[in-house]
Parts: sequence; structure tokens; C-alpha cells
Amino acid sequence: MKKSHKITYWIATVWLSLGMVSTGIVQLIQMEEEVEKMGILGYPSYFLTIIGIWKLLGVIAILVPKFPLIKEWAYAGFFFLMSGAILSHLAVKDEAVAYFGPGLLLLLTLFSWYFRPVDRRITRDLL
Repeated sequence: MKKSHKITYWIATVWLSLGMVSTGIVQLIQMEEEVEKMGILGYPSYFLTIIGIWKLLGVIAILVPKFPLIKEWAYAGFFFLMSGAILSHLAVKDEAVAYFGPGLLLLLTLFSWYFRPVDRRITRDLL
């Protein structure tokens, strides 16, 4: 693996992890602003607990060594979660600023996944 790929992976992964942990905690404690935002998007407030837990578990899965199959599921979960957030904001015609957070986290998810080291990838023997 090229050194530049390794650096790109870790920068993207650290920022992705920080973003997912911080938003996951905000969702778990159900900050008033988050509950209000979920209502505007048409989701029940208990959905915040579900996605907050998923985000924290996903970060653990991505950062812990080994378990490449679980990492793939975590990356897929982050992709679906962030693309779903973008589509939800589109559905209610939110202002452009509402797309920045999920858009950035989606981009970081893709970069982290693409540049992940070989030992963090699924091999044929795992399938």
C-alpha cells in the first residue's frame, strides 16, 4: 500500500469517526434541535436512538482491527444512513446548508472505504 493511500485512509477514517461519534451522541441524548429536525423530516424521535447507536457501533467496527466483513457492513450502513439523510432533506426541500453534514460524512465514508488497507478488506475466503 502506498504511503499516500495510508495517510488518506487514516485522515478520512479519523474525520469520519469523529463526525459519526459526535452526531451519534447528539442523537442519543436527543438534543431538542435534533428532535425538532427529525419531526420536520417526518421521523419519530425514537429513530434518533436507533441511528445514534448504529453510528457508535459502526465507528467501533471500522476502527477495531480484523473483522473485515463487519467493517463492510458498517461502511454500507454509513452509506445508507448518510444518503438517506440527504434524500430526506431533499424531500422536505431543506436549505443547502442542511446537506453539508450528511454530504461530508458520505464523502468521508467513500474515501475511508476506498483507501482502506488490504488487511481491512474482505477476501474471497470470507465469502
